[in-house]
Amino acid sequence: MFRKILIANRGEIAVRVIRSARDLGIATVAVYSDADAGAMHVALADESIRIGPPPVAESYLNADAIIDACQRTGAEAVHPGYGFLSENPDFVEALDRAGISFIGPSAEAIRAMGLKDAAKKLMQEAGVPVVPGYHGDNQDPDFLTERAAEIGYPVLIKARAGGGGKGMRRVERAADFADALTGASREGKASFGDGHVLIEKYVDTPRHIEIQVFGDSHGNAVHLFERDCSLQRRHQKVIEEAPAPGMSEGMRAAMGEAAVRAAKAIGYSGAGTVEFIVDASDGLRSDRFYFMEMNTRLQVEHPVTEAITGLDLVELQLHVAAGNPLPIAQDDLAIYGHAFEARVYAEDAAKGFLPATGTLHHLSFPENARIDTGVRAGDTITPHYDPMIAKLIVHEETREAALASLRAALGQVRVAGTVTNVAFLSRLAGHKGFAAGEVDTGLIARDLDALTKAAPESEGAAALAALAALGLPRAGGDDPWQSLSGFRAWGPAQQVALIERDGERVEAKVTIHGPRDFTVRIGEAKTALGFSGETGRVAINGRGTRAEMLPYPGGVTVFLDGSDHRFGFPDPAVAATEAAGGDTVLAPMPGAVKTVRAKGGQSVAKGDPLVVLEAMKMEHTLTAPRDGTIVEVTVTEGDQVEDGAVLVRLESEGGDAA
Repeated sequence: MFRKILIANRGEIAVRVIRSARDLGIATVAVYSDADAGAMHVALADESIRIGPPPVAESYLNADAIIDACQRTGAEAVHPGYGFLSENPDFVEALDRAGISFIGPSAEAIRAMGLKDAAKKLMQEAGVPVVPGYHGDNQDPDFLTERAAEIGYPVLIKARAGGGGKGMRRVERAADFADALTGASREGKASFGDGHVLIEKYVDTPRHIEIQVFGDSHGNAVHLFERDCSLQRRHQKVIEEAPAPGMSEGMRAAMGEAAVRAAKAIGYSGAGTVEFIVDASDGLRSDRFYFMEMNTRLQVEHPVTEAITGLDLVELQLHVAAGNPLPIAQDDLAIYGHAFEARVYAEDAAKGFLPATGTLHHLSFPENARIDTGVRAGDTITPHYDPMIAKLIVHEETREAALASLRAALGQVRVAGTVTNVAFLSRLAGHKGFAAGEVDTGLIARDLDALTKAAPESEGAAALAALAALGLPRAGGDDPWQSLSGFRAWGPAQQVALIERDGERVEAKVTIHGPRDFTVRIGEAKTALGFSGETGRVAINGRGTRAEMLPYPGGVTVFLDGSDHRFGFPDPAVAATEAAGGDTVLAPMPGAVKTVRAKGGQSVAKGDPLVVLEAMKMEHTLTAPRDGTIVEVTVTEGDQVEDGAVLVRLESEGGDAA
């Protein structure tokens, strides 16, 4: 076994690997960029090495810096986690030349599965079913347009070197094919250095079911059953589960055997996942699953497999990479119970899942769930990397019990300082179709409005925010001297709080009747608040409920009635600035300008695409807010812009330049 390994990654997966290595008595080395100097994985590792500035190309994708870190620390092997260099065969070969082991498959196996077109051809030869489509080398747009027509719409354009939904476009009609092709190719080039695409038939009622496989260097290979990853948005997984609902033993065996054939066809060693698209229009049938791709690494969702098998997949990776045979045979494996994983992100579901940044001033998770995270309270979500906060995993004897545990656990997540997708996850976990096991990759898109709607207006939440802005109720409310804080000879004390909700500043008048009794007036609405001695208990206009106020510099997050409400504390000494209205297009987050379609003097209609902004590894198309004429474009392709930067100005509705 290795004595010391280096983790060539960051965040929750680096923390995950460190913990399994520590259990085996293996010393660990963390690498970090300048943005991660104080990160959790750096603090937990035995040693740490700086590898560059924040951009991934200059740090976590810098193979030379990582190999140098191994040599400086004496690390014998590298665990790549997922993403970054985990599926880069050139990196594996560079490690081999340096005499350093790679905790993963061979460079040859990675190459065999790295290009989707070549992988599908190889799988066909191995007897693994594949989706109908065009997987050839001809990339002429006219030729691909003809192939798409032959396959029949809808079709899916996929970057052959892609993953995680990047470089992927669903196209419903021929008129949209050219733009989708350009976007998929551009995104594939930017994300993977390869703009080559393939075209496939889009499967109706598709389910995304994947099989976890494990191989060793002695020719052994097994499958660790399936995971259902059908709950996706923009081709990115949201909630995963194992086993798949509605799976029969016959289909499980057929898919498992196909996955093992795939692994053996390339002499696979280590942890890998064979992903299948399943046509569920007539239920789960063993003749309607098709190979999509093989991920030659550990998956983000591996904890649900660990939960139902009782295995530590990272520990298995380390044993296999050290040259040991797999300690398990297929007949040794069984499924125990049911597990779900929900991915908690800093993103605004109500605004198209825009990635968010911010300091995690408050961060707490339920104790009755497994939490895989790479951040702590006080850490900052930056624009440089994926905005994942944590993975929440639950495991129970039945799917029904596990889903109930998932809903309960999500209701106990507390994050203040940035917007999160927790409310969206909670609605999804309560979706009737999902509860019934009626899942497919289109579920979220069909019910997107209901799943992503902003929390309803709550005067109770606004009233609580007003108290938080004034530091009320104060701790130690039982102190008889403090109880006089609301007393005045001429009546109760009154204070004014200024809060901000949905970009609008609101004045709240707070009447203090006592240390735990208040009345808050916002406009015409009046809310009576009474706090009991029990932590988190409050009566709102006589209705008892639970609420939490988590204030932080500049704002507060109020948790009330199953929703979180974020309010700002504007500085009353700073005059409010006039809103830009519909006369400008602003950057919704920090990012890089990829495409500029707007031109000065151009007439545009509401919704016309003007600028494509790349942020947090995704492309975001910014459109015209209204009909009008462009008078100024302030950016060019390649520019880096900050959150709120003006990108395009329209002629004001009064006729003058904005």
